[in-house]
Parts: sequence; structure tokens; C-alpha cells
Amino acid sequence: MNKILLALITIFFNLALSAQNRPNVILVMTDDQGYGEMSCHGNPILQTPNLDKLHAQSLRLIDYHAAPMCTPTRGQLLTGLDAARNGAINVSSGRTLLRPELPTIADIFAASGYATAIFGKWHLGDNYPFRPQDRGFQETLWFPSSHINSVPDFWDNDYFDDTYIHNGQRRSFKGYCTDVFFEQAMAWMRVKAARDKPFFLYLPTNTPHQPHYAPAQDIEVIEAAFKDNPLTHVNRELKEKLVPYLAMIRNIDTNIGRLDEFLRSNNIAENTILIFTVDNGTTFGHRYYPCGMRGWKTTLWEGGHRVPFFLRWPAGKLARPTDISGLAQSQDVLPTLVELCGLKTPADCAFDGMSLAKVFKGVEAVPDDRALIINYSRMPWTSYPYPDARSIMRRESAGVLWKRWRLLEDSELYNLASDPMQRENVIDRHPEVAAEMRARLDEWWAGVREIANEPQRVVIGNDAENPSLLTACEWLDVFIDQQIQVRRGDRKNGWWEIDVDQAGTYEFELRRWPREADAALSASLPAVKVTAGELLPGEALPIKVAKIQIGQEFRRKRVGADDRSAKFQFKLQPGPVRLYTWFADGNGNDICGAYYVYVTRK
Repeated sequence: MNKILLALITIFFNLALSAQNRPNVILVMTDDQGYGEMSCHGNPILQTPNLDKLHAQSLRLIDYHAAPMCTPTRGQLLTGLDAARNGAINVSSGRTLLRPELPTIADIFAASGYATAIFGKWHLGDNYPFRPQDRGFQETLWFPSSHINSVPDFWDNDYFDDTYIHNGQRRSFKGYCTDVFFEQAMAWMRVKAARDKPFFLYLPTNTPHQPHYAPAQDIEVIEAAFKDNPLTHVNRELKEKLVPYLAMIRNIDTNIGRLDEFLRSNNIAENTILIFTVDNGTTFGHRYYPCGMRGWKTTLWEGGHRVPFFLRWPAGKLARPTDISGLAQSQDVLPTLVELCGLKTPADCAFDGMSLAKVFKGVEAVPDDRALIINYSRMPWTSYPYPDARSIMRRESAGVLWKRWRLLEDSELYNLASDPMQRENVIDRHPEVAAEMRARLDEWWAGVREIANEPQRVVIGNDAENPSLLTACEWLDVFIDQQIQVRRGDRKNGWWEIDVDQAGTYEFELRRWPREADAALSASLPAVKVTAGELLPGEALPIKVAKIQIGQEFRRKRVGADDRSAKFQFKLQPGPVRLYTWFADGNGNDICGAYYVYVTRK
């Protein structure tokens, strides 16, 4: 045989063998499920046998920390970089956008020959170049913004038989959202496994995030559990809220069991890294079962950001399943997987997190002197943006974690060793500890302060997304994120930071209701009965005038009672610009901005 041909065959054989030996990776992350919302962590109501089983089979980081809200965690997880460095610092208000120049976990896996996919919640940008299909994911099934029934989501989605975005196109699916995402993910994995193609699967559920809608069979089980254990310290109102919330987690647990059975029946469980974690602290745990921690989602106390982290890889020659102490964080996941899977990274790629591969292999411990910084931008509750909005990230808003000490907002110091519920501020008793932790905070802030609050711009007119839908979710430093806010006509306004990709004529279609709602600008909408509840009526607004400004160019027009939108055309040149819109009444009084703007390059 020709020596060159033989050498090529050997190379391709070795490459194929290498691909077959590389582990698959499945990263499951739930939304708003606290550390205590599983029975292996002592929950008094909820039974999670499948998560308990995974817990028993896994290496478990017991001092693992996310951000206290979901977008910062997601950006950190996907880039290995601090939220202040990667741009995704808030859950809305124009500050969810992950810097487009950064490689993501999907980019890195894809560059090493992996198939990549996301099924579920993205929440790092709804427009080009921030969508998952723009960020290395080859197969995408997702919904926009923070939750199903958010402003840019398909109108009146309610968790059952919803419309999602599949590979760039809206498509309807039958079934409960979490069931759909797991079923579609398993169908995709089945194809890749049959072809011996290693895969990276990101499976971030939207549950148990509000609105709290759950399948009837799961609700029945939780209601029965409350009869067996009435939790006398919990009032009736809270129990009514807990039932669907815990039922959503029970549904997640069922799907974890289905996933495990799928992996075993397809003979890929042994060489698959399966990770389970959560994006932030609990929604309700502090009110019924705090699991030994103070705090909840959006707080800097431990219950706001300490979350479960389980990792199982039977064929990985890891340490035996056990609890692993030492401070760890969401930024550690990507560098850890890079080392465990032998992935290539771009030459200029650097991580804020550290690889825990040797920790999982049992040959090293997490450094005892390690410190973590947790910071994120707060929610802006005002009606208009302003320079000192709460959504501006600040040094003194951070939490510093060091050993068992916690320095919060540079004013409170807690020692978890003696005070796990963080009841006693001891900052005056331990000035030397506070000084050490402030020094760590100052060093971190010096490295991120110049870019932490730099807005990212949505691109319009690019061939990858034309037309585009802009929504109030991206108004800078103003919070409009939920369809209920559109229904009640919240009197708010803001602007979009945009980047015009190509010179040309652009049409801007301003709407109060999205196209699929098919309602006039000034119309009300009826209440809607959905599978597990009711959506409130939509309030009529006295809209008579629509106004728009792009850069320095301003236009206005009157609209009729039956008009569903107001359309304007502009000739634009490439480059950055701001977009402003207003709806006003017949006396010229501004009401709100356009919640929806459809932009088309002609």
C-alpha cells in the first residue's frame, strides 16, 4: 500500500478514535431552584428521587456560587469570565447582552469537533449578534428574554403547547415546556450518538421561574404532600404559591430520570459528563425551608447565590462521589471542561475562573486562600433612564467571599463558621479581615471598572437578521420585561443602543402590541384563560400620536383608532446610533414608548 495513503488512513483512524473517546457533555441548569429544593438536601415537602440518585453518583461542590440573578450566572458560565467583564450584568434593561467578540463554551466545543446544542432558556440577547445561533450553538431551540411570557416571547405563551424559536424560525410544540426541551434534546442526542459524534448539550430549563405553571399531575402530588406535612409555620397564601413552584421542580426531577434512562439505554452514560446546577438562589426557600442559609434570589446573603453543583462521569477516572469543599463559582465550569475534555482554546482566550479538573480527579484541593467576588447590576424600578440608575454596577455593591468570611456591600462582615444564618455583622470586631477582603475587592474592581457598565449594541440591517424585532427589554436602564407589563400599559420609556450594519433605507414599525396579538395601538385586550391560570386583560391606552428619533432625526405622525402600528422610513449610514420612540395622547402628553419595534432594511 502507498505509504502516504497508509499514513493518511492512520491519521484519520486516530482522529476518529480520539473523537469516540472524547466524553459527551450535558449541562443542565434550572432557573430559580434553591439549594434546599430537593429531598437530598432535606426539603420537607418535595421528593426528588432522580436528583437524589444523581447526587449520590456525583462529585458535589458544596461551596459553589452563582450570581444572585440569572443572566450574570449564564454569561459567566458560558465564557468563564466575570459578568463585569463579559457585559451581561442584569436580567433586562439593555444589560443582558454578552459581548459578541468573546468565545463561548459552544464556540470552544465546536472548534474541537463537537456538535453543540441548546434547548431551553438563553437570556443573553434576543437579536443578532447575541442569539445562541450566533454564539457557537449549531442546534437551537429557545425562547427570548428571561422567561416564557416575557415581552419578546411569542404572545400569550403559557408553558403548554407554546411557540419557540427553532434554528431561527418560530415553531409550535405540543406539551409542557420542560418536557419539550428534554424530549427534543434527547432526540438530537440520539442522532449524534448513532453517528459517534461527541456532543455538548446545554439544557437550561426555564422552570421553576415564574409564572408558576405546572402540569396537573405534579400539582396533585405536591398538594398531597402538604396534607401529609402541613408545615404549620407557613400561611395559606404561601402554600398556594409553593404548590405550583414545587410541582415544577418535581417535573424537572422526572425529566432528569428520563434523561438518565436515555443515556443508559443508548450506552452513552459511561462516557458522558453530566452536570446539574442552578442559576441563582431560591424564590421561596427563605420563607419555608432556608436550608441553613439566609437570603434568596437577588440578595448577597448566602441563600442568594450558593447553589447545588453535581458532576458525574463514570468513565472519567475521577474521585469517588463525595462532597468537595472550597470556594467555587460559575466561571470555573468552562476552564474545568476545557481540561477534562482536552479542548483547544483561542490563543488570546483567558478565564477569570479556574479549572477544577484536578480537584475532581482527587489530586488537588481548591486553594484555601481563594477569594470570589460577586457583583451584578440591580433592578431599575424608575419609569425613565437616568445617569445614576441602580442598574449601573458599582464597586460597593459587591460581595466578597473568602474562607468562611463574607463582606457584603463593603459594610457588613459575617463569619459563617460561627454564624451561618448571617445574623450578626462583625465588621467592627475584625478590621484586619475586612481590610484583607477590601484589598481583594479593590484589585478586582481596578480590572473591570472601565468596561463593567459599557452597553452592548443590538445590530440592525445585517443579513443574519433582517427584519429584526426590538422590544422594551433592551431599553437601557429601564425595566420592561414581562407581557403583564405590556397588558397593563406600564407608563415607561427608554432608548435602544443600536448599530446600523449596512447603509440603506430602513423601515421602523412602532407597535404597542406585537404582530401576533393583531390589536390596534389604542385597543384593550380581554383576559385570556390559559392552561394553568389566567392572563390579565390588556388596558386601552389613548394613543393618538407616534414619534420616533434616530440620532438627531425626529419624526411624528397621527394614528387612527384602527391603526395597529405607525411606520417610518429613514436613510441610515453604518455605525452606532440611539433609537427613541414615544406614543402620546391627543393633547401631546407622552404615554409610553413603543414596546415593540419591527425594523426592516429595504
